[in-house]
Amino acid sequence: MYNILICDDDKDIVNALKIYLNSPEYSFFEAYDGQEALQIIGREDIHLVLMDIMMPKMDGITAMVKLRESSNVPVILLTAKGEDSDKILGLTVGADDYITKPFNPAEVTARVRSQLRRYMQLGGGNPMRTSFAIGGIELDDEAKRVTVDGDELALTPKEYDILKLLMQSPGKVFSPSEIYRKVWQEDPFGAESTVAVHIRHLREKLEIDPSEPRYLKVVWGKGYKIEGR
Repeated sequence: MYNILICDDDKDIVNALKIYLNSPEYSFFEAYDGQEALQIIGREDIHLVLMDIMMPKMDGITAMVKLRESSNVPVILLTAKGEDSDKILGLTVGADDYITKPFNPAEVTARVRSQLRRYMQLGGGNPMRTSFAIGGIELDDEAKRVTVDGDELALTPKEYDILKLLMQSPGKVFSPSEIYRKVWQEDPFGAESTVAVHIRHLREKLEIDPSEPRYLKVVWGKGYKIEGR
């Protein structure tokens, strides 16, 4: 899974980009100014950044300069039509590409894929993992096999996809809507109850005591996460 950071002070733009790029391949982080973006990049394994230029606290150009002191993660600038000089400056200080607002969804998807492919080919990131382990849970995505403490589990396709999504980002909280959108690839109508049913079935298969889960945790009012201990 690729971790994409979207940084724009307009939350509607952030949400729109997440919809355009919706894919099981991508996990998203959000920031609303350059300073917040740098903090996230400092603590998370980010593979690509979509960065607005005009933002409060710290603008995208300043954030770019600071980022390039320590990281070569690809950055695509989000620019307005009248920001030609800022586009040139951004490319000069290390941005890899830019997209002009209003966005064309197909162009956004193509440019993101192009930059990720180039980054990985140049050895800038880790290759896509096909196996995951958390505590006693092991998931082999090539064999589509899940074991707990060595015992193989029989999971439905949706249960498997939910577990894989959570195991790709241990400790990260996914809302029911986010899980539904990534796993079902549909708008999340009825997501709360549908996801809750699948999570309950997963717990019954994964946990020794589903009422006191060791791995699959609920964060009340926010969603679900997986962690090992």
